[in-house]
Amino acid sequence: MDNSFFNLSPEVESAISSKEPIVALESTVIAHGLPRPQNLATARRLEEIVRAAGAMPATIAILDGKLRVGLTEEQVRFIAENNDIKKVSIRDLPIAVAQKWNGATTVATTSWIAQRAGIEVFATGGIGGVHRGSLPDISADLAALASTSIIVVCSGAKIVLDLAATREWLETNGITVVGYGCDEMPAFYSPGSGLPVDVSVDGPSDVAQLFRAQQGLELDRALLVTVPVPAEFAVPADQLQQTLAAALKQAEAQSVSGRELTPFLLSRMAETSKGATLRANIALLENNARVAAEIAYTLSA
Repeated sequence: MDNSFFNLSPEVESAISSKEPIVALESTVIAHGLPRPQNLATARRLEEIVRAAGAMPATIAILDGKLRVGLTEEQVRFIAENNDIKKVSIRDLPIAVAQKWNGATTVATTSWIAQRAGIEVFATGGIGGVHRGSLPDISADLAALASTSIIVVCSGAKIVLDLAATREWLETNGITVVGYGCDEMPAFYSPGSGLPVDVSVDGPSDVAQLFRAQQGLELDRALLVTVPVPAEFAVPADQLQQTLAAALKQAEAQSVSGRELTPFLLSRMAETSKGATLRANIALLENNARVAAEIAYTLSA
């Protein structure tokens, strides 16, 4: 692979060469996942949390066609405040590089870039998955997880998806789902989905042991570590379903579909719930960053 496509910040490059703990962070949540000004504040907070836990944050984005691993304060602000940041998934990478795009990386793209840069841990909010409806619409996030050896710390799949179908896809494609302090897969804003995990663990050393075993077996898969949203920010399941139903109805009325559907639904849910889902989203992002940093620190030790 041509390394000229990559641009690592000096501190990230130093951390990689000296095998210090690093946590990759996505940029789609900054550009498209959270409203302003919470997006910029959260991006800064996630990096602070990772540093406080003893690891190096590496926020990833595409700037001027370069795969940037580790952003400056100015670059993070640019991603957060610019209206023309494209959402870049795996299929878009050659176009983004060739046409020198400015883009925010999805779970799929962040995982791919991070693993090839030498980073073993990635923290996000919720992964993409199998969409609702009869059309077999499956997020590229899942395909990336099935082919990228990296630890992905998340709170399950985004609630707007078909969670049962997503869980089945993960099983069929050999992706180990770890419950971090839980025995069922979290449902993003809610701690439980009723769907099983493959193994439950109590701390970062257990995750490190699983990942080293996976690497030793040369299984080119992500290790999906699912962490429940902090209890004080969890949205009750009945309220969540009512909020989601209302958002789905609005999306149908406005003919919203494709890659625009998930951000539309999350935005409408935040409005309908009077900010409860937004607060839960930020809380789980922060918690996942902390857990990921602890895992990265343990791996490096």
